[in-house]
Amino acid sequence: MLCADDYAQHAGVTRAVLALAAQGRLTATSAMVLSPRWREDAAPLREWRDRLDVGLHLDFTSDFAVAAGHGLSLGAAMRRALLGGFDPAAARVVIERQLDAFEAAWGAPPDHVDGHQHVQQFAGIRTPLVQVLTRRYGARPPWLRVSRPPAGQRTLKSWVIASLGADALEKIAAHARIPCASALSGIYDFTGDEAGYAHRMAGWLAGSPAGTLLMCHPGAAPEATDGPDPIAAARAWEFAHFASAAFAAQCATAGVRLVRGSTLYPHA
Repeated sequence: MLCADDYAQHAGVTRAVLALAAQGRLTATSAMVLSPRWREDAAPLREWRDRLDVGLHLDFTSDFAVAAGHGLSLGAAMRRALLGGFDPAAARVVIERQLDAFEAAWGAPPDHVDGHQHVQQFAGIRTPLVQVLTRRYGARPPWLRVSRPPAGQRTLKSWVIASLGADALEKIAAHARIPCASALSGIYDFTGDEAGYAHRMAGWLAGSPAGTLLMCHPGAAPEATDGPDPIAAARAWEFAHFASAAFAAQCATAGVRLVRGSTLYPHA
């Protein structure tokens, strides 16, 4: 599964995701529904509904979340997760509101749920998230991302991400019979250039077992009104690589077939 995160974060991200969807290069995208763009940007995404899973990018750490009144910096959110966790009742309200916003614009439940900066597995968020998904969707829940790298792709960054609740989220979800994509590839520090990213991609594709979710963050340049994007350079080289013939050749060389998560985790 190849998922472009941050849909609707700014116009450049939306343009890139739509362009890659038209090329058949993605199998999922995750939407930032607190963005004022989400309602407008949901409309053109419907053209690719038959080839993309569209999910909720649960948000507690972006500027949109801060503006909504519940957001924290990533560092503050990590500290809260480690020192007792988020308040589950307050987190439940935030989760419900974001699912409401997703459905209001999309007209259907999300195919999957993940988290901006992996907050879906933080203490105090993961349990109410599973509870809310069970209550709202019963036997037809969206699949969940578990942010844990495959063996052989572990780095300090990926270890930190996984240590913030990957095992716990997977256990809670299994008890609730919510399917999980339990291996996450594509984790890096957003440094380098397009050639470096292509090199990393070759390794990720070759070293990812069946069922792995490979996340990415493609984007075109933000507009002047969008504000700064700290990973704008990385977005540009990711977009260029996924749009290239080289990426298709890498998939062929690695024997990789890109599929939708909803194909691997069909509703009962």
